Amino acid sequence: MMTPDDSSQKRDASMAAGIDSDHDTLPDLLAVDRRSRVEFGATRRRFLKASATLTAGLVGVPWLGRLAGAEMAAGTIIDTHTHFYDPTRPQGVPWPDKGDRLLYRKVLPPDYRALPQPRKVTGTVVVEASSWVEDNQWVLDLAANDPFIVGMVGNLTPGSDAFSGQLRRFAGNPLFRGIRIGGDRLGAAVGEASFRKDLGRLADAGLELDVNGSPESLPGVARLAAEVPDLRIVINHVANVRIDGRAAPADWLRGMNAASQKPHVYCKVSGLVEGSGRADGKAPADVEFYRPILDGIWNAFGADRLIYGSNWPVSERFAPCGVVQGIVSGYFQTRGPAAVEKVFWRNASAAYRWVTRAR
Repeated sequence: MMTPDDSSQKRDASMAAGIDSDHDTLPDLLAVDRRSRVEFGATRRRFLKASATLTAGLVGVPWLGRLAGAEMAAGTIIDTHTHFYDPTRPQGVPWPDKGDRLLYRKVLPPDYRALPQPRKVTGTVVVEASSWVEDNQWVLDLAANDPFIVGMVGNLTPGSDAFSGQLRRFAGNPLFRGIRIGGDRLGAAVGEASFRKDLGRLADAGLELDVNGSPESLPGVARLAAEVPDLRIVINHVANVRIDGRAAPADWLRGMNAASQKPHVYCKVSGLVEGSGRADGKAPADVEFYRPILDGIWNAFGADRLIYGSNWPVSERFAPCGVVQGIVSGYFQTRGPAAVEKVFWRNASAAYRWVTRAR
């Protein structure tokens, strides 16, 4: 079975109040508990005015920290791409398939934290792979009791009749940081007014869009970034390019370079071992094998718009999680300590605006 990630592959007084002043829209801070709801059509002035009245309310929410900012300690690692699910629930799961002997098992944050990795991961952004709308709530409920989860990327369908209400509902939780769509939708959907309007709502809410697609989806990413210029977009898994240790494909390079011209487009440094096609768990651990692809995204996006993600547990089919982190760390260490810090958490703060949780 092809899994959802196997496809072809803001420091001033406001910070003291738990608000990151570099963020342009703050619906997440206005919705500190699930009873709060933000009107997405409100202007930035209304958001800021309202946030001042809600500062005291933040004190009474023990699990909520603040949006991530420059105060994070050195050595922080945020893994921006994990999946958690539980097939033993009465309702089961729509993914992975029961026949998947590797993935069809309970996969929860303690399982991830137990993995041997070169450097300790301090938090994760969960990407929802389930197509069931209520599974967005399941992850948020899981996150409420586990501060290791600093955000989630949900699964909703822009352009659908239900999208506006669903977005209003889930964005009421500060940990809901965006949604993900398949890149195969972009080609046709970018031309649809309802699709663009809903992604405008996403941008107005201060949320982001993950795109999981093939190299052929990259022109659609560039077009979407032009059509909805305030929307932060994160290309997943280096656009699922095939990696064979040789020169990067010319069409992939062109697509990445075009998408990177838009300042709010980021690329997730994930899907590397998957790109090898070595589904026997023995993908190369040598950085040199991946260098042509890593050089390609470095040249396109630079140090400020590349973000680390493991894609665990899907990545486990190709290599242990420690190997995944080691490849990325090995490459960016040669780019200097500032680049390592940016790739492993600072850039994720800019793209996802994930929440610093009270521990």
